[in-house]
Amino acid sequence: MKTFKRPDLAGRKALILHPPHATADALARQLALLRISARVVWPQLDLADAEADFVFFDVDGGHEGQFPWEPGRAPMPTIALIGSEAPGRIEWAIEQGADAHLLKPIGSTGVYSALLVASHAFETMRRQTDDIRALEGRLRQRPSVVQAVLLLMEEGARDQEAAMKTLRAIAMTWRMTIEEAAEAICNNEGRTKRGA
Repeated sequence: MKTFKRPDLAGRKALILHPPHATADALARQLALLRISARVVWPQLDLADAEADFVFFDVDGGHEGQFPWEPGRAPMPTIALIGSEAPGRIEWAIEQGADAHLLKPIGSTGVYSALLVASHAFETMRRQTDDIRALEGRLRQRPSVVQAVLLLMEEGARDQEAAMKTLRAIAMTWRMTIEEAAEAICNNEGRTKRGA
């Protein structure tokens, strides 16, 4: 099953958070070949930079406070530029939530694959975060489902299974989730909508 859709990179914008250096220049050239505009920024990003499509960041000279967001909460895919494989530097890159990495010095290959891997990792994490939020919301609403089932049983459903079946039918009729329908029933909206 194919789940990753290769992004169209042409016209995208990238930031290179790296001191002025041949590494930043080489990366900018590789990005230009992919029709991605790049700008070198140092020593930190500001809030306006959050509009970029990608951020490449130097791990060797990186430090706390370089990003206008919390570690691991970048609003775009990030790619770590690693020169030194010192454990502390690698840990720092991981803490920043790097979606992919490139080893320095930057050569004529690797940038395209890093962009694709970073895009995929970022989108996967975003989907998972959205799914977790939705599940947490449904979990918070579960007491309403239990209460609605009990109310439906008081109104004549013969048992929990029948009450749950009724609740599902009501949710479908009202075009809402089971949890939303349960909350409506518990707030007496349901009795009005059902004509009770």
